[in-house]
Amino acid sequence: MKGTILTLAVLTMAGSAGFAQKKAAAKKTPVKKNMTADGFTILPSGLEYKFIEDQPSKVASKIGDQMEMHFKSTVGDSTLFDSREMMKDKPVLFNLQKPNFNADVNEGLLLLTAGDKAVFRTPLDSMVKGGNQIFPWMTKYDKMVYRVDVVSVKTQEQVTKERDSLQNAQIAADDKILQDYFASKNIKPLKTASGLYYVITKTGTGENAKSGQQVTVNYTGMTTNGNKFDSNVDSAFRHVQPFSFQLGRGNVIKGWDEGVALMNKGAKATLFIPSRYAYGPQSPTPAIPANSVLIFDVEVTDITGEASAAPAHDHGHDHGSHDGHQH
Repeated sequence: MKGTILTLAVLTMAGSAGFAQKKAAAKKTPVKKNMTADGFTILPSGLEYKFIEDQPSKVASKIGDQMEMHFKSTVGDSTLFDSREMMKDKPVLFNLQKPNFNADVNEGLLLLTAGDKAVFRTPLDSMVKGGNQIFPWMTKYDKMVYRVDVVSVKTQEQVTKERDSLQNAQIAADDKILQDYFASKNIKPLKTASGLYYVITKTGTGENAKSGQQVTVNYTGMTTNGNKFDSNVDSAFRHVQPFSFQLGRGNVIKGWDEGVALMNKGAKATLFIPSRYAYGPQSPTPAIPANSVLIFDVEVTDITGEASAAPAHDHGHDHGSHDGHQH
């Protein structure tokens, strides 16, 4: 039950990722203010707020912006979430959204800009009326208190530009790693239009595996420095059995979905997978550093079932475990 309320506290904050920029806009529209005895301003919705630090800004936050911040949510003397503790003092990111109920903290976040520090109080009665659950030890007369320190606020355009820049830089870094590896090993691989490299070491029989079919494979995965991180043919990894998955459904990393589709039954290949088609910055295990280029030796032992087009929402998945597939 406590996990549920913690999730609620986090999601309530997460939905408010752009509180910083509406401050300037709010200041342009005078609103009659009610005050609490301890100095909090009460908005018409019932949300209470107090600035600890109010940095000047000419840019108002808006829904869709991304806010980088530290925050802590409490009820009474009980802490529900503390980002500094949970994230080892690193700020967290949230995307701004409109309030979902009266006194929703999302309304307050829109008052903030970079450098601001503020405290918000939401009556739990308002949260309950908005369809949220509270702990049994709480009462509707309690208040959820949010302490927020804003580090930065970025527009969707800024976030997209920075993301694209990082992706382009990583693509270039991955390709250099691969080209250096190929040169050192005297490998001349083929390359797909997407940027996946591969070498077919044994040709199988029949047609290549198609999306929707069940494919059974043996595999060994390693990083470019030669360190193995998983295998179903090496007893050291304690799962020596064939692995089956449905091709083209996002059940494996992108590099597998694309690479195995180049193979037929009995074929063997080595796939050289850029980090964007593996795990990217999300490291699934210490054996695979963030943004690692991965190499898989793969053998297709069987292909069954009928091919079928993948549902639209299945495309583009890049999930998977450290062995190249999801469990």
